[in-house]
Amino acid sequence: MILPIIRGFEKAALALVALCALLIAAATPAVAKPNNIHAELLLETPNPRAGGGTMAAIKMTPEAGWHGYWLNGGDAGFGMNIEWNLPDGVIVGPVQYPVPEALILFGMMNHVYEHPYALLTEVRVADNVPAGSDLTFSGIANWLACTDKICVPERAVISATMTVGDGHIAPKMQDQFDLWRAALPRPLSSSGLWERSGDTLRLSIPLPHDVVISNPHLFIASDGIADYAAPQSFSRNGEQIIVEWKAKGHGALDEGRTHIDGLLKISEGRGFSLSFAKGKVPEAGTPISTKQSDAKLGLFWAAMAGALLGGLILNLMPCVFPILSLKALSLARSGGDGRAARHEALAYTAGAVATALLLGGILLALRASGEQVGWAFQLQHPFSVLILLLLAVAITANLAGLFNLPSFGGGDALTRQGGVAGGFWTGALAAFVATPCSGPLLGAALGATLALPAWAALPIFGALGSGLALPFLAIAFVPALRRKMPKPGPWMDRFRKIMAVPMALTVAALVWLLWRQTGGINGMGRSLWMPIIAVAAMVAALWQWEAKQQGRRAVSGSIAALLALVSMGALALSYAPLDAAQRPQSGDGRAYSEAALAEARASGHAVFLYFTADWCLSCKANEAAAINRAAVQQAMKQADVEILMADWTNGDAEITRKLAELGRNSVPLYLWYPPKAKEPEILPQILTPSMLLERAKLAHAAKGQK
Repeated sequence: MILPIIRGFEKAALALVALCALLIAAATPAVAKPNNIHAELLLETPNPRAGGGTMAAIKMTPEAGWHGYWLNGGDAGFGMNIEWNLPDGVIVGPVQYPVPEALILFGMMNHVYEHPYALLTEVRVADNVPAGSDLTFSGIANWLACTDKICVPERAVISATMTVGDGHIAPKMQDQFDLWRAALPRPLSSSGLWERSGDTLRLSIPLPHDVVISNPHLFIASDGIADYAAPQSFSRNGEQIIVEWKAKGHGALDEGRTHIDGLLKISEGRGFSLSFAKGKVPEAGTPISTKQSDAKLGLFWAAMAGALLGGLILNLMPCVFPILSLKALSLARSGGDGRAARHEALAYTAGAVATALLLGGILLALRASGEQVGWAFQLQHPFSVLILLLLAVAITANLAGLFNLPSFGGGDALTRQGGVAGGFWTGALAAFVATPCSGPLLGAALGATLALPAWAALPIFGALGSGLALPFLAIAFVPALRRKMPKPGPWMDRFRKIMAVPMALTVAALVWLLWRQTGGINGMGRSLWMPIIAVAAMVAALWQWEAKQQGRRAVSGSIAALLALVSMGALALSYAPLDAAQRPQSGDGRAYSEAALAEARASGHAVFLYFTADWCLSCKANEAAAINRAAVQQAMKQADVEILMADWTNGDAEITRKLAELGRNSVPLYLWYPPKAKEPEILPQILTPSMLLERAKLAHAAKGQK
């Protein structure tokens, strides 16, 4: 009994000291001293439309060691208060806070931001304000800045000037505001429940199984409800997350309160906002670790296993089919020589793992710099596709016997050396082309990299490359499997030329992808002539190089240099990727946007949302085999199903954010929203017509009951 009383006195004393410090600081005459957290007001557009508006951001930049506070600062802090001075016709909405972090200092819980952050608010302009009007608005902002030792109340005058205009948003500002919007918690469409059981506050949160959770924490917006520093117990009961937490005294919860507002943080910088209504909370279920080390360690091992198995399954996905020819040729070269086969397999594995690690490292670096990118970013720009096209053409010509490249060639000398170079580059190409599509288990595994630190996320990409190479390793290291391979012989030269056919199909697919990415028929000249020039120059230069190596008569050095310059010039003239509105459309779905999804769901009809990309062969296979089938389209039309297509071919920040919200950073992904459903059903990554027909039938039945 004595120890809890002593601890209670300690907390009360610390809170009293903090309060006295605030009162003394408030009573002290102002001194011309810079703030420890710098505040700046920025507008997404300085030219909002009359009857519209713009988003405003209060950019907060703490000095090293300082932190600011969330809406409810916790035991010893407070959020921002702004006294606005607004001109006629201007309205400013409530401040929206990004997802905070929990910080315990001296036994007290703080809800803080220890890094630069932005508070967003919507600025509305009345429709009767004349065009060209200059509107300057300002505010006096007050906030609390703290370190682990001291707290200082700070204030600043923030202001901005707008001119009523056309609402144009500069791309740079839109990208910056997209990043700030992505840091906001996503609103849950379903409400939670809360109840008090003795001294315990129990809450339930509707959250599907597919949402990745790591080190969760629940923030309550109102004070006096829970003991902030007390441990939170998380468990899962079906589609519900159950939180049990020590209630705070007998105050706010016993004064007729019916609703509680909160924010559930599910990983670093990601969370959901929701309201809790008073009601019966389900029983606790399977525990979820709230210790960061335990939660992230479990997530790490689960993601490693998923990436390894997902990479193995990826060998059966359409994404990898064009590369199987290279694998087959490598296996045929090794024949029954166990040592050569092992060397070849290890080199192939090294190439696949190195490429997966390189792509994963670049992805993590881009995300750390603030870019909204996901897995397969390397194929979201036509310039990267053009480079891959040149590589595929070189391999095709090499297999066809036009010339021999040591990296991919198959002469007897190279076979006797083990084919290490060929194996490495074959594995690298397989990983580069195969990994953009997401097969079973792989989507969740790659999604886990969003919740893990870089040092833990990088091995997951390596596991993906290892899984991709597993069949090759098994054949090389299991003699029984290797003995089933045919022995090397004269047939290999014919086999090599036959294998040029699937690589030529890959070339055709890449030309089609470039055509799609850069405007189709509307951009015919630019879409076709650039790769034709680059391919022709490169093939000619390689032929020239081969002629010199064989001692044959070659074109003069000046012509060879000219060919090289033409090839480099064609590469340098990279394409500007088109946005979704400019690109040629495929399928019957409307283009996805958050507004289009909200409108479709508000219609009361079922909604089918699918995430796709032209470079994803799994996506295209699913569309041909299931989505675009006449029977499926007719059934969806009869059931009034709203079809939305999220085209990620050239990358899209809004689609990337939606994927991240769902714990994914790759495609394909298929969501089915039944009529009036609050959460979507995530469909398998391999679709069949029966899956969609069954759901369309249920939607049609629901339509008839209205």
